[in-house]
Amino acid sequence: QLQLVESGGGLVQPGGSMSLSCTASGFGFDSYFMAWCRQAPGKERAGVSYITSSGEDTNYAESVKGRFTISRNNANNTVYLQMNNLLPEDTAVYYCAAVKERRGIFYLGFGSAVYDHWGQGTQVTVSS
Repeated sequence: QLQLVESGGGLVQPGGSMSLSCTASGFGFDSYFMAWCRQAPGKERAGVSYITSSGEDTNYAESVKGRFTISRNNANNTVYLQMNNLLPEDTAVYYCAAVKERRGIFYLGFGSAVYDHWGQGTQVTVSS
């Protein structure tokens, strides 16, 4: 059974840092395109960052570029999101998402409808 489990959320002050992890099981992780998406209160779920199956290519939403870093370790089936210089507007539920990598998907990575599998989400709250 395919499963994605996020961890690492919580409360952090503005300007602080936080690291999220998502551990996968039940599928061939190293052939899957992975992403982090978030949903703030009253807003639609939106892509934050994504990474190819090899880890060689990544992309970031403009709002997080230069502050967030996505990475993955295929040996332990985990994708990470390092978040620095957090802002109150980063407050959201963060979701890990996965889809079998296929040609052209890199250009669709910010669309949440692309992904077949989702974690349960982890709350990140940025507040003083």
